[in-house]
Amino acid sequence: MTEHASLRPSRPILAANWLILALLILPMTIIVPVALTDKPYLSLPGEGLSLQHFERLFASREWLASFAQSGIIGLAATAIAVTFGGAATIGCWQLSARFAAPIRVLLLTPLTIPSIIYALGLYRLFIRLDLLDTYLGVILAHAVTGIPYVVITTSAALTGFDPALMRAARGLGATIPQALRRVLLPNIYPGILSGAILAFMHSWDEIVIVLFIASRSITTVPRRIWDGINDQLDPIIAAVAVTMVAVSLALLLLNQQVLRRSSTRAKAEQS
Repeated sequence: MTEHASLRPSRPILAANWLILALLILPMTIIVPVALTDKPYLSLPGEGLSLQHFERLFASREWLASFAQSGIIGLAATAIAVTFGGAATIGCWQLSARFAAPIRVLLLTPLTIPSIIYALGLYRLFIRLDLLDTYLGVILAHAVTGIPYVVITTSAALTGFDPALMRAARGLGATIPQALRRVLLPNIYPGILSGAILAFMHSWDEIVIVLFIASRSITTVPRRIWDGINDQLDPIIAAVAVTMVAVSLALLLLNQQVLRRSSTRAKAEQS
């Protein structure tokens, strides 16, 4: 009892945690009543709640096209990030720590560079490569910034994998691709899937890079929200924000479900 009691956080720490959570969550909760306002401008509801702005959102070709663009770009960028990030992480796992450590640092570099610095560098590079204002340019930019998420989650999954299983597969005559496909990947797929979800969420919400390397021909949802805030304060923006938060929460819940099943499976195998 004494040992467990000593592990409990003190009241000041709990209060600080709840304060931080409140500061993070309250801004998101405010947009819900604003999205349900019965007024034609951004404000809290007056006489009652209304779904008129959600009806306008799902009847708008422009907004639906932006959602489609964000989804396509996010899925394509995620596929590239998972392919290269996963392959690089598995390669580093098979290398010695001396050679793998610098490569991992390089793969995680996009997390340490401010988005605006990265966007400025991309702008200069894409001018020479003729990739400005192209879907390929945006997809590649988002893929690079999504790779660190795949590297982190895949590396975490590999720490719980027994290398002896790979050696046993090789000893039984399996080629390296066969051992990877039939032994390694089935055991670490939760980590890869978790990284894919995080990479997609990053692309889904990203705005700085799109502002720098794309014009109005590529209008993702965050870009259209940005333009809407600058042009007019339409309550439909709050409805869009609620929809984006709902998608992000759904993906986070999916990620938690994947991690929970992976943990349950690992405990079952150990027992």
